[in-house]
Amino acid sequence: NPADQRPWENPKKSLQENSLPHFPTNQSFFICRILSPVLGLLVWMLITGTDYFLYPAFGWIMFVAVFYWILTLFFIIYMTMTYMRIPQVPWTTVGLNFNGSALLLYLIAAISKACAVTKEPDYHNYNSWATSSFFAFVVASCYGVNTCFSFVSWRSQTLQ
Repeated sequence: NPADQRPWENPKKSLQENSLPHFPTNQSFFICRILSPVLGLLVWMLITGTDYFLYPAFGWIMFVAVFYWILTLFFIIYMTMTYMRIPQVPWTTVGLNFNGSALLLYLIAAISKACAVTKEPDYHNYNSWATSSFFAFVVASCYGVNTCFSFVSWRSQTLQ
């Protein structure tokens, strides 16, 4: 039955063995899960090499980048599958809320950062800001993919 291989078409399929859905693109979930903190660190490093403290938009993206980078490190408990040892915590709901909030805040930060990037005589700042703005959008899209997968996983567990 083809619907047994695609859990998004059959949401009542049991996923108790593994909280992640068995997608053909399950690898992209883990790739985005790993890319989010790595590229978030890149955004963080590109901004700290400039005079970001003079502009409020750059302070906001620094807050978002550092905050979610640290939270992602704490969220490694979810990535290492040790969440099965603590069944009292609704991990799919936690993952959905984490990824959804990261998507929203990173998208707001990336848009405000892209609007605040201006060409100035110091090209180092401009190049770093433009590059970090691009990678902030990439990180936001990674969190968007994670949010989609988390939603499917959450939805399939709530319909059991």
